[in-house]
Amino acid sequence: MELAVLAHEKFPDGAKTAVGLLRYGDHDVRAVLDRDLAGDRVHDYLPDVQDAPIVASMADAPAVDALLVGISPIGGGFDESWRADVREALERGCDVLSGLHYFLEDDEKFAELAAEHDADLVDLRKPPEDLGVAEGTAGDVDARVVTTVGTDCSTGKMTASYELRDAARERGVDAEVVPTGQTGVAIEGWGIVVDRVIADYAAGAVERLVQTPDDADLLIVEGQGALTHPAYSGVTTSILHGSAPDALVLCHEQDHRVINGYESFAIPPLDECVELYERLAEPVAEASVVAGMLNTRHFDEAAAEDAVATYADAIDVPATDPVRFGVPDDVLDAIL
Repeated sequence: MELAVLAHEKFPDGAKTAVGLLRYGDHDVRAVLDRDLAGDRVHDYLPDVQDAPIVASMADAPAVDALLVGISPIGGGFDESWRADVREALERGCDVLSGLHYFLEDDEKFAELAAEHDADLVDLRKPPEDLGVAEGTAGDVDARVVTTVGTDCSTGKMTASYELRDAARERGVDAEVVPTGQTGVAIEGWGIVVDRVIADYAAGAVERLVQTPDDADLLIVEGQGALTHPAYSGVTTSILHGSAPDALVLCHEQDHRVINGYESFAIPPLDECVELYERLAEPVAEASVVAGMLNTRHFDEAAAEDAVATYADAIDVPATDPVRFGVPDDVLDAIL
């Protein structure tokens, strides 16, 4: 599928979905929409992903099959400044995919345009209607289940999941990512965005996801939120208990000391974060933190190497920055 990806005023650091698609998706991204960076190219900011021109609006984008909303603000609302781009896409007959809490298919004007131009509105966050409570059976799957967890939101859990998958596949392991957020669902074409699920059913949704792949040897469950997050700890707990993991991978951003957007809440010491995750997992699964992933994007390479070594010492397991340094053998061995 050929895509245009909407990332207005947020590319690249604030457009996690857009960057995830560019780095890990099989889709051909033909343009990124960001009115602040129009005229530049993706490789001006992210040289290690697929390249595309950055344009000011959908009207400036080349012919594509679909427009995907590649950002999700806190609360998942729809920014009215995006309306013209969605309208332009629908009038071209393009499908529009969105991971917002605001469902595009419930917008009467968008629904009318989609029907008129034979286009689909795809709300990635809309959960299945037949979900139920967890039965406690995720631990029965044959595959090894590893869940990525974090010290905050946006610490690299999705990135770690895909980097681990790719490293395991290079080792000859049949590995799959279990997508629990809108970016993973957009990349994989399946999954459930757990933060949209009724709270009673959230662990059950994750349990279903873990039981979906039939023949994988390694399932890497994409984590969401953080146990220390005052707003999003609930979805983290649901994923932790619903996945019943065999092991955990702790993701952290270097020198990140407070919860993003909730700066009065400090991130606990890293060894306490490890203990917190292991203790909360224990009633369902005796899963230990076996590896660490550190986001060092704001540091030069020498400082990043030192930071990874310090992080590994702090959590007492092998660690890496998977984007910068890949997944070394000691990290992959610990996970497998």
